[in-house]
Amino acid sequence: MTLVLRTTDHTTEPAPVLPALLAGTDPLLYLQNETQPADGPGATRCLSHPQELAFGGIPAMCSGCRARRDWLLINHGRNVWVCCRCGDQWLEPEISRADFDALSGTPDVTNYPSVEQALTALGFDGAFAGTYLA
Repeated sequence: MTLVLRTTDHTTEPAPVLPALLAGTDPLLYLQNETQPADGPGATRCLSHPQELAFGGIPAMCSGCRARRDWLLINHGRNVWVCCRCGDQWLEPEISRADFDALSGTPDVTNYPSVEQALTALGFDGAFAGTYLA
């Protein structure tokens, strides 16, 4: 007997568009450029923050699962979002880009094709709801 799982979610994502390699471009330089971490004002950066966060002296708490620590901070432009292991996330106006930069230091960088894939790879997609991994 073969079981076939069915899903009602039929969304598909288009294949990522890779930049065309220009004629006469050195393939090694192209590869080196592709493996560099994203930076600049349009970059999206993620930072794991296992400690508690407090805003104005009030500890942050997830409204979904009541967690108080083990966050993922996502910075894009001037905005910083706080993500919980249960998958809940919110825009946090109390954290500026300068605050994010001060917290980040110089961690090892791993590039992900999308924020959704980063959330899944880092365990902030809801798979570890109710657990602290740090």
